[in-house]
Amino acid sequence: MYIKQIIIQGFKSYKEQTVIEPFSPKHNVIVGRNGSGKSNFFAAIRFVLSDAYTQMGREERNALLHEGTGAAVMSAFVEIIFDNSDDRFPTGKPELILRRTIGMKKDEYSLDRKNATKSDVMNLLESAGFSRSNPYYIVPQGRVTALTNMKDNERLNLLKEVAGTQVYEARRTESLKIMNETNNKREKIDELLVYIKERLTQLEEEKEELRDYQEKDKDRRCLQYTIDHREQVAITNELENLDDQRQGGVDDTDESSERFIQGETELAEINAQISELKQQVELLKVDKRQLEDERKEKAKARAKIELEVKSLSDGQSAAQQARSHYASELDKVQTSIREHEEELAEVTPGYVEKLQQEGTIRSELTSAEDTRSGLYTKQGRNSRFRNKKERDDWLREAINHSYTDLSKVKAVRVQTTEDITELENDIANTEAEITELREQLDSRGDNSEAIQNDIQEAKALRDRLMDERK
Repeated sequence: MYIKQIIIQGFKSYKEQTVIEPFSPKHNVIVGRNGSGKSNFFAAIRFVLSDAYTQMGREERNALLHEGTGAAVMSAFVEIIFDNSDDRFPTGKPELILRRTIGMKKDEYSLDRKNATKSDVMNLLESAGFSRSNPYYIVPQGRVTALTNMKDNERLNLLKEVAGTQVYEARRTESLKIMNETNNKREKIDELLVYIKERLTQLEEEKEELRDYQEKDKDRRCLQYTIDHREQVAITNELENLDDQRQGGVDDTDESSERFIQGETELAEINAQISELKQQVELLKVDKRQLEDERKEKAKARAKIELEVKSLSDGQSAAQQARSHYASELDKVQTSIREHEEELAEVTPGYVEKLQQEGTIRSELTSAEDTRSGLYTKQGRNSRFRNKKERDDWLREAINHSYTDLSKVKAVRVQTTEDITELENDIANTEAEITELREQLDSRGDNSEAIQNDIQEAKALRDRLMDERK
C-alpha cells in the first residue's frame, strides 16, 4: 500500500486543481525553495489522514482556504489515491480514493467517489494501520524525540496502534457494551415473562370466578322470573276484584255526590274564614310595624337623653375637678403672696437703715478721702482705686444693684396681686357655671321622669295590642 496520486484544489496556496504524481512505492523526497508550498503539501496530507483539523472555528476554516487575488474560494478539497494491491484496506478493490472537502461551515468525506461519514473513514484508516490518536505515519518536527522518550507502556500502545489492533479493541469494547445491554434487556424480558405468568394465573382465577358468577346470575334470573310471575298473577287477581267492586259501587253514586256537594260547601266556608283571618293578620302586621317604629323612636329619644345626662354628669365632675384644682392653685398663690409680703416686710427696714447709713457714709467719705490719699502717698503703694472717679463708679454700681433688687421685688408683688385677681374672677365664673349646671341637671331629672312615664305607657299599650292580636 502506498500513495499513487494526490489532487489538491483551493487548499491554502493551491488555488487551481493540482495533481501530484507519480509517487514511488519506497521513498519519496520533496525539495524546493522557501515559499514553494512544501509545508502546505504536508498540511494537505495531514488534512486528509490526520485528526488534527477537527473542531475548527470560522477563522480557522478561512485560513485553510485560498486567499489569493481574484474570485473568493468558498470550498476546497484534497484527494488521495492509494494503491491497495496488497489489500491493506479491506475494500476488495485495487485502489482506494479518499477525499475530504472543507467548506465555510462543515466538512465532507467520500470513499471511492461515494459520500461517507468521518467515523467510517477513521475506522477504515485504523484498520489499515493509521492511528487516529497517535499518527506515527506523519512525523512533524520534534515527533522523533518524543517517540524516543516514551515509556514502556506508551511504546506498547504505539505498537498496538501500528499493528492496527486498536480498531479491534474498540470493536471489542463496543461488542462487550452491546452484550451487556443485551443481557440487561434479557433480564428485563425474563422479569416481564414472570410478570406475565403471574398475570395469567390471576386471569385464570378471575375466569373461574366469572364462570361461577355467570352460573349464579343465571339462577338469580330464574328466581327473579318466578317472583315476577307470581306478582303478576297476584296483581291480575287484584284488578279483577277491583273491577267487581267498581261494578257494585255504581249504585252508591248518588249518595257520594251529595256528600261531595256538602264537602264543597264546607270548604268554601272555610276558605272565606281563612281570607278574613288573613286580612286581620295583615292589619295586625301593620299595627305591629307602627308600634315597632314608635318603640324605636322612643328608644332613640331615651338613648339621646341618657347620653345628655351622662355628658352633664361628666361635665359636673370635670367642673368639680377644675374647682378643686383652682382652689389648690389659689391656696398656693395666697401662700406665695404671704411669703413675698413677709420678705418685703423684712427687706423694708433694712432698706431704710441703708439709706440712713448712705447719708452718714457720704459725709464720712469726704473726710476719709483726703486721709486715704495722704496715707497711700506716704506708704508708697497703689490704692485699690486709682482715683476718686473709679471709687464713685464702684459705689454707684453697688447702689444700682440694690435698686435693681428692690424693683424686682416690687414687680413680683404686682404680678402676684394680678394673678390673685384673675384667680378670684375664674373662681366666680366657675361657681356660676356650676350653679347653672346643677339647675340644668335638676330640670333634666324632671324631663327624664316624664320620658320614663311615656315609655312605660307605650310598653303597656304595646302589650295590650299584642294581647288583642293574639
